[in-house]
Amino acid sequence: MDIDKVEEHLEIQASAAAIALDESHLTDDIITFNWTPARTVSDDHVVLYSTKLDLLGNNFGTSTAILSYEDDGVFSKSFTSEQLQNWANEKWGLSANKPFTLQFRVVAEWQGGPTFEAPEVRTVTVNVQPIKTVIFDADKVFLGGSAVPGMSQVEMSQTLENLDQYAYLLDLQVGELQIPVDFNGETNYICPTDGDGTLKDGEAVPVTMRDAPASWKIEEPGQYRVVVNMKNKTASIYSPEKALEPKTVVWNNSAGGQTTTAVTELWMHGAINNWGTPIKCNATVSLADPQILVYTGGLTGKTKFIVYGGNDNDKNLAYAFSCPLTSTGAQQEQTLVLGKEADLSGGFTSAQRNSYYTIPAGANIVILDLRNMKITAEKR
Repeated sequence: MDIDKVEEHLEIQASAAAIALDESHLTDDIITFNWTPARTVSDDHVVLYSTKLDLLGNNFGTSTAILSYEDDGVFSKSFTSEQLQNWANEKWGLSANKPFTLQFRVVAEWQGGPTFEAPEVRTVTVNVQPIKTVIFDADKVFLGGSAVPGMSQVEMSQTLENLDQYAYLLDLQVGELQIPVDFNGETNYICPTDGDGTLKDGEAVPVTMRDAPASWKIEEPGQYRVVVNMKNKTASIYSPEKALEPKTVVWNNSAGGQTTTAVTELWMHGAINNWGTPIKCNATVSLADPQILVYTGGLTGKTKFIVYGGNDNDKNLAYAFSCPLTSTGAQQEQTLVLGKEADLSGGFTSAQRNSYYTIPAGANIVILDLRNMKITAEKR
């Protein structure tokens, strides 16, 4: 027996085969789908239209598809840039800035009536370029612009004490300073949020990331320290007038006089080296702040950090950094806890020189913040 082929009438068309989401008009419709009515069957049947929107490859899954049941007489469906961008990021979990393809499907189904009527289904695809999202992260951070001699870029260093922070000390000339950032093969720029470009000397100012450069104005030549904190989204620029200096300590030496020392290096003394001659501490002065020293030598055990310049006559007299004294001013010993900041004390009294911190097993970095008198042992 021959079965007559059902003549389907449903057709669907997108307003464009490819779109770019519009950040300037987020709530305006960016794509519209129009369809024609499905075939007419007996008056006893009621036709219902449903639509589904999903990412190509998701097969209109129940957890991924945007499902709607359309009102009677409605043959059009539109979406805004905001809707598509949010679904791409939150519902479909796409990586930022990754182009994607949408599938839109219309299903016409009949209910009631004496016979079963096969549904009509039509699907169309649209290629989408998402709104460009500038991610506040970095593979490399540079200093550039006309203020950098030779107009060349200088790569900033990631600080040992804070891997979310980049810093550099360099000579600048009068001009404009830019901070380009390379991340995932793209270059963007760290820019002051106020957009003014006036240098707020020595202040941590809020910054943002943009695809177009903005500059700080360097009006006096000299040595500048630039510090960018990616986590806090701040930048600090120190001119020669606000230059950060090493911590200076004064202590009584073995010759009966006093020694004034700018702390740029330290020695370790205690059980950590079997109470022998102090050993030179493998400590790096931070580019972000010369009063932060970072020990990466890997030794653990009981120690104090002393300032004595290698003169053995001064090893038991020199200024020492270690744990705080007791409430009565007596010496004491404490153990650092991995990842937990502790108070640091300094001085050349007998009690301070005989106080010790124990660097715990597993620690491979110790951060001595002499500006705020804090110490932290970490395992990385």
